[in-house]
Amino acid sequence: QAHVVESGGGLVQAGGSLRLTCVVSGDIFSIRDIGWYRQAPGKQRELVASITRGGTTNYADSVSGRFTISRDNNKNTNTVYLQMSSLKPEDTAVYYCNAKIALADYWGQGTQVTVSS
Repeated sequence: QAHVVESGGGLVQAGGSLRLTCVVSGDIFSIRDIGWYRQAPGKQRELVASITRGGTTNYADSVSGRFTISRDNNKNTNTVYLQMSSLKPEDTAVYYCNAKIALADYWGQGTQVTVSS
């Protein structure tokens, strides 16, 4: 079992930056990958970036070089950050954090990111 909470979304102008935070609590010693996904209106949810327990990262081509994912594991929580730079209007979406434990997926409630042109 895990509880996932995101924060840090907001409105920013194109070219600006935002940092999203995801705090995962619960059975944290069983957590494998933690990832950020996004869903824009009328589109499917897509993976933005993910990070393994050991720190290996993976990025969507559309954000590679602009976004950075990092992870801080402690005895009570796993916290994952998504630093987003050089934001574009097409980055506008609801961003969701996902934690994987065995075969189960745990999702947060999502945080809105809006990039104005």
